[in-house]
Amino acid sequence: MKGQERFQRSLLKKKVKERIFFVLAAFALLVSLLTLFVLLIDTLHDGLPRFNWKFLTGYPSRKAEQAGILPALVGSIYITALTILFAIPIGVGTGIYLEEYAEKNRLSNTIEISISTLSGVPSILYGMLGLELFARALGFGRTVITGGLTLALLVLPIVIVTTRESIRAVPPSLREAAFALGATRWQVIKDHLLPVAFPGILTGVILTISRAIGEAAPLIMVGALTYIAFLPQGITSPFTALPIQIFNWVSRPQKAFQANAAAGIIVLLILTLALNSLAIFLRNRYQKRMSSRVF
Repeated sequence: MKGQERFQRSLLKKKVKERIFFVLAAFALLVSLLTLFVLLIDTLHDGLPRFNWKFLTGYPSRKAEQAGILPALVGSIYITALTILFAIPIGVGTGIYLEEYAEKNRLSNTIEISISTLSGVPSILYGMLGLELFARALGFGRTVITGGLTLALLVLPIVIVTTRESIRAVPPSLREAAFALGATRWQVIKDHLLPVAFPGILTGVILTISRAIGEAAPLIMVGALTYIAFLPQGITSPFTALPIQIFNWVSRPQKAFQANAAAGIIVLLILTLALNSLAIFLRNRYQKRMSSRVF
């Protein structure tokens, strides 16, 4: 009887602890959602009156009522496209090599530790690296390609890590069955591992886009302009970006510029959600395709 009572008490204590943990976790989630909701409502309240077609197609001005965001919007699209162009192929290729080809030795362990460490490096250090390497050493100057390459370095560890984790999540039986049928390593990777791991890799792409499009510190370091009255003509043109333009407006004391900053935040949110929605759509589409092939 005593043993049964102890067991029941122990079970009751575990249930109480589980309920307390659930309440604390739910409270933390509620606080986060409420904070996000308040910030979103405040931004919409301040920015919606300025959010119109003239604002989207206009150029910056010293008069807040006439200021637009078109150069920053085009600059962000340029930089995001270049970031994806450079970071995704290199990151996915590095992840495949480390997971499928590299031998497990001290060198590969050092590389893995370095990649994990780079994921936590402050973004402004990447800006300093981009300024020294791309803008000065390679002679690209303070141009669009410098900003894109700098952000590509920033998000590269995320792509590598998510690619490796996605490949690891593929059932070993699939790899072994392909080898048993005489497939080469490249055929196994191309025809079996990558199609199954592709949804997880796209998740890394989503995280990459979300981080790259909202970064301001690296772009400030590589020389993004705070005031630009023309559109970039190519990857070698001077540029600005949405975070830089928003920062410029927020730093001004006039309330009208604060409203412009709120409207700019709305544009940035819409652009981020649009790109993320496209990546999520592609991920879900490939997940359904692979499910239909497997089952």
